[in-house]
Amino acid sequence: MNIFGAEATEEKAENARLSSFVGALALGDLVKSTLGPKGMNKILQSASTGEISVTNDGATILKSIQLDNAAAKILVNISKVQDDEVGDGTTSVCVLAAELLREAEKLVAQRIHPQTIVEGYRIASAAALKALENAATDHAQDPAQFRQDLFNIARTTLSSKVLSQDKEYFANLAVDAVLRLKGSTDLEHIQIIKKVGGKLTDSYLDEGFILDKSIGVNCPKRLENAKILIANTSMDTDKIKIFGARVKVDGAGKLAELERAEREKMKTKVEAIATHGINVFVNRQLIYNYPDSLLSEKGIMTIEHADFEGVERLSLVTGGEIASTFDRPDLVKLGHCDLIEEIMIGEDKLIKFSGVAAGEACTVVLRGSTNQMIDEADRSLHDALSVLSQTVKETRVVLGGGCSEMLMSCAIEEEARKVQGKKAIAAEAFGRALRQIPTILADNAGYDSSDLVAKLRAAHYDGQSDAGLDMNEGSIGSMKKLGVTESYKLKRQVVLSASEAAEMILRVDDILRATPRRREAM
Repeated sequence: MNIFGAEATEEKAENARLSSFVGALALGDLVKSTLGPKGMNKILQSASTGEISVTNDGATILKSIQLDNAAAKILVNISKVQDDEVGDGTTSVCVLAAELLREAEKLVAQRIHPQTIVEGYRIASAAALKALENAATDHAQDPAQFRQDLFNIARTTLSSKVLSQDKEYFANLAVDAVLRLKGSTDLEHIQIIKKVGGKLTDSYLDEGFILDKSIGVNCPKRLENAKILIANTSMDTDKIKIFGARVKVDGAGKLAELERAEREKMKTKVEAIATHGINVFVNRQLIYNYPDSLLSEKGIMTIEHADFEGVERLSLVTGGEIASTFDRPDLVKLGHCDLIEEIMIGEDKLIKFSGVAAGEACTVVLRGSTNQMIDEADRSLHDALSVLSQTVKETRVVLGGGCSEMLMSCAIEEEARKVQGKKAIAAEAFGRALRQIPTILADNAGYDSSDLVAKLRAAHYDGQSDAGLDMNEGSIGSMKKLGVTESYKLKRQVVLSASEAAEMILRVDDILRATPRRREAM
């Protein structure tokens, strides 16, 4: 008997589980070819605008695709959480969750109950995290060694991105930018400006803040000891500010009177602005010719149409507040900087604010041959900056190149020997899923993954705890000597998120789809 509405559907037991497994595995297979330093790119094309982007960033790919499968959406969500929490590892977390479900599917086929598998996975997860914590090293007390750790993390993160050819250059750039933050994780202080032209290595880090706008007419192009009033106010004289207002006049004289009144109002506003004792006025909205000329006469530099993000960030770095009214100059907090000047990047003129109140503020100027290249470079650099800013807080690091995964896998096998019953089989399956990460890394590079992973496993049982995959030589190497380092927080979050998502999907035994809501005809 069907108790649901006309178009509502229900999938039960095996069908529901199969549907979940199929969706999650399909998503894992979609992104796993992008994993690692030899991962491939995907082209994403918008159906509506035709706009394309080329990327191998897991979070970007997963955000861009429309999904109907419920389990696949859970994997997209954990990928977003990983991106928000750490900034990188979005592909790894999706692939590991998919591999855990692939192993679970085999166990379910062997008539092992999902709850037993979940218990086994929990035992394995705890053993893996304990092994990871024991393997982590912390050089927070040694500034030179810690900077080297940060450099290695940035280089490892960028190895799998479009910036891999120039990873040394960009790793240094990212570390310098993050160390300016002095321990803060607020990446708002690091502005990224994208300008097409030149090559990737023409990119540079500039101290201070760069605004992609131009200085007003008749204003000096260079100003020292700037006192800045940041405003969001209308500076146009020819608009009556009541929405839908209509004015009827019976002669041109009356119209001239109205215009004169508007001009007087604007003159009073400019006088009020000038009483703040400023020499720079930055407005979010347009500044029309008349107020512009009045401000220039008073020796005030004007910068107009500094969009919302521009004024927000400018107020953050100069220490000023955004003002909308100017009646009480004593209550308005002005921004300060040592120098404002006009600079050229390529063929564009921009405004540079040097010596700003927030000493940690800096700007990365990205150059590149195409918009797609610069967009991908921006995503890559953002990932590196996010991971580094988190590592400055949680200073422990672990080794990459499949080393940590194999270490956790060996620890799980040791733990599984002490577990009785079917839970031991599930724990071993967790270890096999972790070993799939180095397998996929080797496959993506075109190497013999079975041979390499077997050698890697033997090396770890032989006591070489820093052994990992050397992707350039196609052999087993010491990750410590190669400097392949990753953030402990990133690896820990990948294991936690992937195991939790796999557990959640495993527990599903029913999928209910509600009836689509009908819109009433008007």
